[in-house]
Amino acid sequence: MKRLVIATTNAGKVREIVSVLDGLEGWRVEPLPGGLPLADETGSTFVDNAVQKGEFYSRILGPEPWVAADDSGLVVDALDGRPGVFSSRYAPNDEARNRKLLGELRNVAEPNRSARFVCALALARNGGVVWTTEGSVEGTIALRREGTHGFGYDPVFLLPALGRTMAELPPEAKNRISHRGRALAMFRAHLESYGQESGRG
Repeated sequence: MKRLVIATTNAGKVREIVSVLDGLEGWRVEPLPGGLPLADETGSTFVDNAVQKGEFYSRILGPEPWVAADDSGLVVDALDGRPGVFSSRYAPNDEARNRKLLGELRNVAEPNRSARFVCALALARNGGVVWTTEGSVEGTIALRREGTHGFGYDPVFLLPALGRTMAELPPEAKNRISHRGRALAMFRAHLESYGQESGRG
């Protein structure tokens, strides 16, 4: 049985990753142990940061466990791509981040509020990244917060085809269509094929 450690301290991300990877044959999915230092996030892209975190935590955890590192965020066209890779550092907490975002867009008309969620995942072991993938979902920024599910920018990220924000979707529905759900579907398929092909523990 291979160990896969989820390299994030974000409880919402852990819940979503564990949910999508549940029942993955041959793998035991675990949260990051407590008390570890935070990895640097100095990359210019989501993939850069996921790679940084994967390399950092896989060096700390040693040669045995595999590490799944995530970097994700919101890209808003009217803000020239902000908050982007600084999504988690845009303001001190989820409420403040959403309030700041809506404030910056208060004079932007609905047709010009296009945005996308992006999630990059890196698979690492023993200090080196062996595979990466990325998923995204298109939407717009709502005029106000709606919904109680999810976390982060979910209450202001509107899915026009559904007429609902990400936070108005139950977790299982969100995981089917979200940026992280899409990236994790590819991640899960890779882990399954890797295990079949390599036979390595």
